[in-house]
Order: sequence, then structure tokens, then C-alpha cells
Amino acid sequence: MLETTYDVLIIGAGPIGLAAGLEAQREGLSYLIVEKGCLVNSLYNYPLNMTFFSTSERLEIGGIPFTSLNAKPTRAEALEYYRRVADSAKLNINLFEEVQHLQLEGEMYRISTSKGSHLARHVVVALGFYGIPNLLNVPGEDLPKVRHYYFDPHYYFRQKVVVVGANNSAADAALETWRKGADVTMVIRQPELGSIKYWVKPDLENRIKEGEIKAYFNSSITEIREREVDIETPEGKITLENDFVLAMTGYQPDFSFLEKIGIKLSEDEKRHPQYNPETMETNLPQVYLAGVVCGGMDTRVWFIENSRDHAVKIIDHIKQEQQAEKV
Repeated sequence: MLETTYDVLIIGAGPIGLAAGLEAQREGLSYLIVEKGCLVNSLYNYPLNMTFFSTSERLEIGGIPFTSLNAKPTRAEALEYYRRVADSAKLNINLFEEVQHLQLEGEMYRISTSKGSHLARHVVVALGFYGIPNLLNVPGEDLPKVRHYYFDPHYYFRQKVVVVGANNSAADAALETWRKGADVTMVIRQPELGSIKYWVKPDLENRIKEGEIKAYFNSSITEIREREVDIETPEGKITLENDFVLAMTGYQPDFSFLEKIGIKLSEDEKRHPQYNPETMETNLPQVYLAGVVCGGMDTRVWFIENSRDHAVKIIDHIKQEQQAEKV
């Protein structure tokens, strides 16, 4: 059986991976999008009731309108939008196929996956950062009661919940579980709340002020047990009864995958991948980065709205390269 060779293989079917597919299709390039999970897998794993900070027009890709009933679209609306984009454009996507490695063979890359292999002249790495949580690195973190992903508040009715973190995810988890009847305590390393959506922050501040949600600032969890947690506070160690720990401590790109395929990372704690910001090409020839993965550990630098143009830059560079070869 003959193996299909593509002009472009795109790793990741998130919004930016889909945008790259749309651009490749528009420019007449053969392409395949390969995704280890479902369509827009990171967005699917967002909390059930999440509302985006961005307006719908800033989440649009490929010039396809995104209409929303609300000023800020919800997770459900975003899933509907990106699914309709993929369907209406008939994007070439292989879902639930994980890329394991890529190897240069002459002028082509062989991309090995969980379901076989593909050949492509160019590769676009459009990984998100929601797949690998930042760990607490404390005893007991591997207990089933510890969750690094928060989905539905109903689950925590009448449970004693500790929420770790100071930003949007922690704020949403604390407020929603409290409103569904949980006894909520927040553990925050900083002296104050962090970056939280402007319409959510006053609500959380008031709940803490009224004592409805307890908060320990300048504090951290030191140990988790089946029915308790230990918290180090400025006043010393305290032990709380506890049913669940929601560790909303952020996420990071899959650096091990980037290193495995040969993309160089900075040696500091930021772990910035090496790429040309004009073309998005990495230190590997014909391999490009797109989306939030470009920021390394600076996961607040790139979002859907400000990285949509990565797809245009990449496909423009590939087209220019092809035209130069014909001269």
C-alpha cells in the first residue's frame, strides 16, 4: 500500500492547529491534522461552565464568524463553533492518534504515531499546554482525592474542598463548588489573589471577606492524607479535615516531546523553544511552532486571539519556499 505524502502535517487539533489546516487548504497544500485526543481536546477538558475572557470574534479562525448569545462565549459555544468549522471546511483530521516521534528522511519527515506513520515535507507543532499539570510535589498528591482538573461543581456537594491556586481556574473552582454546597478553603502562595477575570474577582473577594470561603495567603500544602491536609501558614502549620483537593496550579506544554523530536529549549526556568518569530520555523528545518507552545513556561503570553496569525506566517513561508524551489 502506497504511503500518502503531505505538504504539511499538523500536530494538534486545537484552534491554532485547525487554523493552520484552514490556511493550508486555502493555499492548495496537501495536509493532515493529527490529534492525540478529541477535537479541540484542551477546550473539551475546560470546566463545564467556563466562560472565556475573550469575545467571540477574537476566537474566530480562518475568517469564519463565531456568533455567541453572550458577550463572552462559553465552553459549550466554543466546542460547537470549532466542530462546525472542522465539519464545514471538511478538514482532514485524524483524531485519537498520538504522535510519538518524527525523523528526517532525506527532504521528508516520517511522523510515527500510535496508529502508524505519515510522510510530510513540513511539520507544524501546535500543541497546547493543558495536558500536563504543574504538580504540588508533596506527599499524598497521588491520592485519588487530588484533582488537577476541575469539571463540574455538583460533584463536590457537602464535601470539604481545598482549592490550591490564586488565578482564574482556582477562583472559578472555589466559587462554583461553594455555590453548590461545598465547604471551601483556598490555599494561596502569594499574599493576594492573582490574575482573575474582572467580573469574577470582586465576587471572590467578597466571599472571602464574609468568611463564606476561607483563604490562607502566603501558605502552601505540605502533605495530603485520605481525610486531612497539612497547610504551612505564616502562623504555623494547621491540619484541616478534607475530602478533595483541587490543585489549580496551572499547566505546561509537553517539553519532553519537544526535546525528543529535537527542538531546542532555553536552559532557564522559562524553557522557551527556539524558533524564528517571523516565520515560526524552529531549529529543525521545515518544522514550525504555533500557538501557546511558543511561550514555554510563559503560558500567559500566547492565547487563541494573538496566535491565530501563526498559521498565516507558517503557510506563507512554506508557499514562498515552494515558489523559490520552482525558480
